[in-house]
This record gives sequence, C-alpha cells and structure tokens, in this order.
Amino acid sequence: MLDSNCTFCRIVAGDIPSTKVYEDDQAYAFRDLNPQAPTHVLIVPKEHIESLNDIAQGDEALLGHLLRLAPKIANQFGMAESGFRAVINTGENGGQTVWHLHVHLLGGRPMTWPPG
Repeated sequence: MLDSNCTFCRIVAGDIPSTKVYEDDQAYAFRDLNPQAPTHVLIVPKEHIESLNDIAQGDEALLGHLLRLAPKIANQFGMAESGFRAVINTGENGGQTVWHLHVHLLGGRPMTWPPG
C-alpha cells in the first residue's frame, strides 16, 4: 500500500518525476537527486515500509529481492566488477532521512572506510 504523504511512494506512483533505472512488480530504482558518488541509485520497494525496523517475517523475500537488485543494477552501470556499496540507513542516528525503506547503491569511485 502506498502512503500519499511519502515522497518515495509519490515517486513510485509517478506523482513526482524521477530518473528511473529499473522497475518490476515489487521495486522501483531511480537516481538520487543528491548523489554521494558518481553513480547513486535508490532501490525502493513499491510497498510502503518505513524502515528495516518495520520488516516483518513476510517481507523477507522482498528484502532479499531489493538486495539482489543491487548487483544487477550495478552491472547496468558497469561497476559490478570494480565494486560498489549497498547501504540501508535505519533511523535518525543511522542517517535515514526519508521514512520509506530504501537501498542506496553507490559506485563509480573508490569507497573509504569507515563510511560515516
């Protein structure tokens, strides 16, 4: 179910424009408007789930699907071989700023550690 007050739900619904890079019946992936790397894609479930804290046992397949899309999309951008980072921020202290579960796919440059 979509939440009409959620920015990412509105992007999935087409109410807010985005640069789509992938879509299927469960997920939508688009370029981040504030990229933190040369390639920065957000992979979101079409169903509104606020964060990892809200994943139910029945959502395990969906979460696996989102993570499986990361290398598939990384391959689209030619960065699967050289490497990429997949990140899920959870909660305010975890850096989550949009309350809709999403995977950040970052690449196109060397990543450093620690990340934050």
